[in-house]
Amino acid sequence: METCIFCKIVAGEIPSAKVYEDGEIVIFKDIHPMAKVHLLVVPKDHYRTVKELTPERGEVLARALKKVADLAPSLGLGNGFRLVVNQGESAGQTVPHLHIHVLGGEPLGWE
Repeated sequence: METCIFCKIVAGEIPSAKVYEDGEIVIFKDIHPMAKVHLLVVPKDHYRTVKELTPERGEVLARALKKVADLAPSLGLGNGFRLVVNQGESAGQTVPHLHIHVLGGEPLGWE
C-alpha cells in the first residue's frame, strides 16, 4: 500500500532503526517509545488487522514471535517483555498495518 508508513519502511523508503529483518518481517525501534525497549514487529505483507489473517500469515506471525523470543536476550529483554497488538482505531491502532509492539527492558506496570 503506497501510503502506509510501515510499507514505506519495509521498502526502505523511510529510514528506521532496524534490529532484525528477513524475507517476511522487519523489527525496528519505535520512534515514540513507551518503555526502555520498545520495538515494532511488522510483517512485510500489508494487512490491517487479525481479521485478515490467513493460515500463511498466521505462520509468519508465529515465526515472528519465535524470532522475538530468540533475540530477546540480545535486545535487553532477557528478564521478560510484553507483546501488544492494537486492533482498530478505538484500541489505539494508529497505523493501519498489523504490527506487534514489544515492550520491556524495565519492570512494566499495568497502567
